[in-house]
Amino acid sequence: MIQSMTGYGKSVLQLPTKKISIELKSLNSKNLDLNARMPSMYREKELAIRSLIASKLVRGKIDFSLFVEITGEETSSTVNQPVVKKYMEQLRNVVAAPETELLKMAIKMPDALNTERDEIDENEWQLIQTEIDNTLDKIQAFRYQEGKALEKDFELRIRNIDNLLQEVIKIDPDRIEGVRARLEKGIAEIKERVDENRFEQELVYYIEKYDITEEKVRLHNHLEYFIKSLNSADSNGKKLGFIGQEIGREINTIGSKANYAPMQKLVVQMKDELEKVKEQLLNVL
Repeated sequence: MIQSMTGYGKSVLQLPTKKISIELKSLNSKNLDLNARMPSMYREKELAIRSLIASKLVRGKIDFSLFVEITGEETSSTVNQPVVKKYMEQLRNVVAAPETELLKMAIKMPDALNTERDEIDENEWQLIQTEIDNTLDKIQAFRYQEGKALEKDFELRIRNIDNLLQEVIKIDPDRIEGVRARLEKGIAEIKERVDENRFEQELVYYIEKYDITEEKVRLHNHLEYFIKSLNSADSNGKKLGFIGQEIGREINTIGSKANYAPMQKLVVQMKDELEKVKEQLLNVL
């Protein structure tokens, strides 16, 4: 089953003194492009988080965010009272303002707060890690859901191309007969006697030149292989992309050999369907 590279997942973990929100967003990308945002106290876990996300999501432009909201009395910052008082004394000499206004200005100055680096509580981290796993499950479920919609669209487009191919096969005898008729007409117009054997040889040469039997067979096989790969256990957008290129090559060859307006019209329709497939393939994992 295919997966889309578009996905979203969010989880919220409520701890005794803080609320932790975890978000994952992903869009299509040729490779893994991971951007991680988190408080500095959790930076030591960043490599482990990146490794976990890479193993689960594989590819895509991914944004990971971990937000912390303090909900209790716990804080890692304290007021540096001597420094704040010194700032207020200096500010009194600069501006006439109430004490509360001086305090507001002083508290914003450098070193007004002492911030202690928190150590990660391993029990707490285990809870956070579990929630990250839950968020990954949610974004993968989103990707599979998007993948189902893409799969239906691919099946429709490939079926349309195959139906158009059947139309090509149906009108191909008329096309060959048209080639024969044009050659015979050309010979008649120049009013020259021709060697019948030589004429038949030339006719066979041109008919072989415009023959699309191999292209029709290969195109049908590529279409079947695309559907087979679409229904495989793994999601492989790159493989489907390669098959799509082969489909395009056979369609182009049929178009270049067609030399017959009704068939060229069908080829244009096949190209239009294939272009829609290629656009959507960019979003397949």
